[in-house]
Amino acid sequence: MKLPMRPDGIATRIVIASLAVVAVVLLVLAFGVMQVGAKAFADLMAAAGESAEHAGEMFTTSVTGVFIVAALVAAAVALLLGSMLARRIARPIERLADAAQRTAEGDLRATAPVEGPAEVRALANAFNVMVDRLAEQDAVRREFVVNASHELRTPLTNLQGYLEALRDGVLPPDPATFDSLREEVDRLTRLASSLDLLAGADDERPMPEDLDLGALVRSSLELTGPSFARRSIGVSSSIAPGIVVHARSDELAQVISNLLQNAIRYTPAGGSVRAEVAREDGHAMVRVANSGSEIPAEDLPRVWERFFRVERSRDRASGGAGIGLAIVKRLVDEAGGRVGAASEAGTTTFWFSLPT
Repeated sequence: MKLPMRPDGIATRIVIASLAVVAVVLLVLAFGVMQVGAKAFADLMAAAGESAEHAGEMFTTSVTGVFIVAALVAAAVALLLGSMLARRIARPIERLADAAQRTAEGDLRATAPVEGPAEVRALANAFNVMVDRLAEQDAVRREFVVNASHELRTPLTNLQGYLEALRDGVLPPDPATFDSLREEVDRLTRLASSLDLLAGADDERPMPEDLDLGALVRSSLELTGPSFARRSIGVSSSIAPGIVVHARSDELAQVISNLLQNAIRYTPAGGSVRAEVAREDGHAMVRVANSGSEIPAEDLPRVWERFFRVERSRDRASGGAGIGLAIVKRLVDEAGGRVGAASEAGTTTFWFSLPT
């Protein structure tokens, strides 16, 4: 598509600038030829015995006409070349501007053609990468909204069913019924708190401090001991002494607790869980490994995403909202550490490392 040259466009400005340069050059040449050249010609002719008047007439007749024709040709060539250059530069910029306008209007499939000078091509490439990332973020946002809505709808539907049954006299208003109602309310509360944490809504976070990582892991294992015992899950640990990290105590405890709760949730009855704390390459390493079904290799990178579950059928029955590992990743990242996961030979391991 051939784009028109707008009066205020970059193409018009380039053409005008080209003509202005030619005009300045011609003025300089005109001054040199008409003034300096005319005087030199008159001096030469006077030395040859011609009069000054006759020399001036000869110069005007021979030079002025040629100079005017040359000036017109130069202006035409400058206009042609300037127009070609202007269109070559302006066309990709205008197409990029059109793609940006469509993106601003919500079209995340708008891409800019990679053409023109190297700088414009680099700009178009950067724009296309930005649009791709915006599209990815929009897809993640939509999935998050759908999943969050689903997570909220489940306990709300249960609450509605209980309340209607109580109203109609189908269920008796006994402690067991109210305990069930309280469980659904607690689930909503935990979900809201987790979402607040993922959004960074807590403005009163304590300052980081030096912490004994082994002591935190031992404490978490003691707190979750009864949950392991109820499912006959064997627990073992290997904790290296004297490993100190600089982090927020409550948040690091939550990281460890989330990993242990995840192990409890997905370890079959009679299975085993092992927790390790070690120093590796100048970093503190914590691993929580559990026996049970393996996670497919293609799903491993996504286990840290909000609401992602490897098996949708085992999500809400186990009481999980699917954001425990997302919280782990967020808190560890903020503490300057890394997270990872591996799953093979009937063992799944989640780990995180922090600088010591």
